[in-house]
Amino acid sequence: MTRLRHILGLGFWLVALPCALGAPPPQEWIIEPLTGEGYAWFEFAHEKFLAGGTNGVIVRYGGAVLTADSVTVDENSGEVAADGRVRILRDDQIWASEHVRYNFLTRRIEAEQFRTGKPPVFAAGQDLHVEVTNKVYAATNALITTDDVRQPGVIIRAKYLEIIPGQRIRARHATLYLAGVPVFYFPYYSRNLGEHPNNFDLIPGYRSSFGPYLLGSYTWFLSPELDGRLHLDYRVRRGLGTGPDFNYHLGRWGDGSLRYYYLHDLNPQADVAGASIPDNRQRVDFSYQAMPATNLAVKSRVRYQGDTNLVREFFEGDYRQNPQPNTFVEVNKFWQNFSLDAYLQPRLNAFLETVERLPDVRLTGYRQQLGGSPLYYESESSLGYYRHLFAETNSLPTGIDYAAGRGDTYHQVLMPETFFGWLNLTPRVGGRFTYYSEASGPGARWDEETRGVFNTGAEVSFKAARVWPGLRSDFLDLAGLRHILEPSVNYVFVPRPNVLPHQLPQFDSELPSLELLPLDFPEFNALDQIDSRNVLRLGLGNKLQTKRNGAIVDFLKWQVYTDWRLQQSQDQTNLSRFSDVYSDLALKPRSWLTLESKTRYDVQDGVWRLALHTLTLQPNNVWSWSLGHFYLHSDDLSSRTGLGVGNNLFINTIFFRLNEDWGLRASHYYEARTSTLQEQAYTVYRDFRSWTAALTFRLRDNPLGPQDLTVAFTFSLKAFPRYGPGGDTRLPYSLWGG
Repeated sequence: MTRLRHILGLGFWLVALPCALGAPPPQEWIIEPLTGEGYAWFEFAHEKFLAGGTNGVIVRYGGAVLTADSVTVDENSGEVAADGRVRILRDDQIWASEHVRYNFLTRRIEAEQFRTGKPPVFAAGQDLHVEVTNKVYAATNALITTDDVRQPGVIIRAKYLEIIPGQRIRARHATLYLAGVPVFYFPYYSRNLGEHPNNFDLIPGYRSSFGPYLLGSYTWFLSPELDGRLHLDYRVRRGLGTGPDFNYHLGRWGDGSLRYYYLHDLNPQADVAGASIPDNRQRVDFSYQAMPATNLAVKSRVRYQGDTNLVREFFEGDYRQNPQPNTFVEVNKFWQNFSLDAYLQPRLNAFLETVERLPDVRLTGYRQQLGGSPLYYESESSLGYYRHLFAETNSLPTGIDYAAGRGDTYHQVLMPETFFGWLNLTPRVGGRFTYYSEASGPGARWDEETRGVFNTGAEVSFKAARVWPGLRSDFLDLAGLRHILEPSVNYVFVPRPNVLPHQLPQFDSELPSLELLPLDFPEFNALDQIDSRNVLRLGLGNKLQTKRNGAIVDFLKWQVYTDWRLQQSQDQTNLSRFSDVYSDLALKPRSWLTLESKTRYDVQDGVWRLALHTLTLQPNNVWSWSLGHFYLHSDDLSSRTGLGVGNNLFINTIFFRLNEDWGLRASHYYEARTSTLQEQAYTVYRDFRSWTAALTFRLRDNPLGPQDLTVAFTFSLKAFPRYGPGGDTRLPYSLWGG
């Protein structure tokens, strides 16, 4: 017997010889012992090359790998006879058996018994063979499962099985078994082995306004370019709802979706008593996004709904993300220093107040250096036709809509400088010219106007830092500490323009906001609300940084800022010299403990106008706890930027994993202002090894109608999960089909 490495040396020489003579090199056969002390025999006669091995052998050829206790290889035909713990790996799929004949060239497999798998589907059976012409593997008396365990809980047994590796698995005369109990028979069963398998999705439950319900959908994948979902929902008290979703993927020509839903509502006033809502309710949602050429982007969204409450009642997730959806088409073209944007926004839903832009074309000049000078230039110019359409409802007056054309151009020059190596100073000066056509419409009361605005100002800032490298604290998880201090002052001066805001139609004006709005141009985009300004924005930033796991992290990040109105404009006479003081704080004393705080303090009246605090603890994967408080002081709605009725909301969410099989989660929303537990939800999770289930109870106080009780059951195969990791935590309403 000759050691395998000597045989391989002769084999490599025989392979190299034809190459030296000018023949094309064949693919390389590699035959090695698995443990380093394997033995092989070698024979070469009449152009036939045979090799074999025992005591554990590995064979590699053409991207395929075979291991077995013993093998015999015929290089000319590619045939391998393997015995004992045979494993074949090809195209990321593993085949296992005790006795196999495998052809590395044709991929033909013959085995009396086999096991194979590529997550998420695994199979086993008898009498395996392959149809060489179409690479279809066929077997009899087979089973299919998505459980990668010795004793799977969910299996399908079939008399005949076909496998197309990486594509599809088909079974005939198949029976579904749950925990060994037969529950369903399939004359024909097919499962996609690709990235997106077709599947059914069911959510049974009960809701006060729905009665018992069953939300069903079928997800299908026609091709890499087109997939979708068909919804079929039945709610006992509301009726049948249905509609398709289409998702298209066109490569460089973009991606998008088209969703339609229709419901003939048996009781449209069930959720909102006394509301005027039609029986036939429907929605259309279309989206498109593409970059058909370099630096050219196209976006579009069309959202239509037949009434005000359809999305709020039946698509809670969409409603929470955007309660007032708009429709638009936007095209952007980018260059190095400029961008051109065309934006079209019509109104499709008459019950929503909308500013139509038909269209709005904007040319933006990014900040850029003027030649070799110390000066920088930026600009923004727009041209469009606008219509301010107010909501058409029974409670609001109509006939006050108005429209006008507007052209605006703004240009600014800046000169950033650094003094003493640490002091940053950026003075600026700019001006804008705006033209308004004569307004039209039943609410029009403005003539043609031209407005000029001049602005100047400067921003001053610096950064100071100190390091304590030897500071250590196990309690606070500190390994060194660095403090960064960043004071800033931004001065803005705008003299009184020749035309005041009340003399102009309002399309882009200041809106209520929890945050402090931008101060200087062009970030301040309330174009029709521009008035005189003489303001200092004072800011102070603090950072405490440390090292954790070899990376620099922010132990503390704190920003405090306010406006000092040196001179008040005409629309600010009711405001104090100082705006509210804003504070944004993020504290992470441990890697598993985070505290976030946002506050807004009214200096003049001595009241907190806003307080938002969140404390999150996640020390391990066993439990986590989040506590939150949101306070909003009540505002006068007569003010242009008033926020209306306030809040004093406490939020509590806790998750606890009892063991590997059971988990619990509870959430509470308590409104202290009205002493009302607005919402409470409890979910029990169960891991059934091959699939997971969740039973959710939710009770919500409905200020517009009766209390809303929901009980829902959701389940998901682990091999084909309904949601991504943590999806039910980020979007809890998905647990009851919202």
